[in-house]
Amino acid sequence: MKLPESVHQFKAKFPKVWDSFAELGTACHESGGPLDEKTRRLVKLGLAIGSRHEGAVHSAVRHAVETGCTKEELIHVAILAITTTGWPQAYAAMTWIEDNVGGD
Repeated sequence: MKLPESVHQFKAKFPKVWDSFAELGTACHESGGPLDEKTRRLVKLGLAIGSRHEGAVHSAVRHAVETGCTKEELIHVAILAITTTGWPQAYAAMTWIEDNVGGD
């Protein structure tokens, strides 16, 4: 997975913080809960959309695609967000998704 340059820079400056952050992410993701990998990735995308965080949406999309999620599934998550986050935010998320999986 290709990480943004800003992440590489942070990782180089603060390797202990980065390693701890990565370890926490792994521990949370693999905590033994009932959700399968694909579902966890779609949930993470929904949370990223809800937080209105473009970088988090990009990251969630990259991870979701790695686990086999389709563009249609990712866009469906954004469509589901319309009634919760509003049209502008959901549509912005759709464009962020397409940044990673390509437009039509």
